[in-house]
Amino acid sequence: MKKDIHPEYHDILVVQTDGTEMKMRSTYGKEGDTLRLDIDVKTHPAWTGVHRVSDRGGQMAKFNKKFAGFGLKS
Repeated sequence: MKKDIHPEYHDILVVQTDGTEMKMRSTYGKEGDTLRLDIDVKTHPAWTGVHRVSDRGGQMAKFNKKFAGFGLKS
């Protein structure tokens, strides 16, 4: 293997949506950083079978405002 081309792995803390914490090795951030998940196996529809809308950045509000009267004839 070539030297100095591979990412550096280190331990980080991963916090799931329910507050469960686990240590993992990752290339994310620096040693000891915390990664908080918005979606994990306890909330993702693929595993739960429950579909719900998550509007984290106001994207749906922007969409609804932009296309509020689209397709309606007066």
